[in-house]
Amino acid sequence: QVQLVESGGGLVQPGGSLRLSCAASGSSISIYAMGWYRQAPGKQRELVAVITSGGITNYADSVKGRFTISRDNAKNTVYLQMNSLKPEDTADYYCNAHFWPNAYWGQGSQVTVSA
Repeated sequence: QVQLVESGGGLVQPGGSLRLSCAASGSSISIYAMGWYRQAPGKQRELVAVITSGGITNYADSVKGRFTISRDNAKNTVYLQMNSLKPEDTADYYCNAHFWPNAYWGQGSQVTVSA
């Protein structure tokens, strides 16, 4: 079992930055693929970024060049650095740990981009 707790969300102006953190407990995340997903009101949850156990990253087209996912296995933590934020980035952001056949989710962290 892996417990995930997100933090770092909040209100930011367009063009601003936030860094989300996902702290894991219960098991080492080193073997897990870790991902960030988001869900805006009235929309389906979508993948934002993923990082494999080997450090390979992949991003949604909408965030490429603006968001960076990283992991610190020693701290059992995954990060999402979000720069040049846009109003359309407003959503609840969820951390995910996946190692087939298991997948775990955090409770979410709200990000609001508004002037």
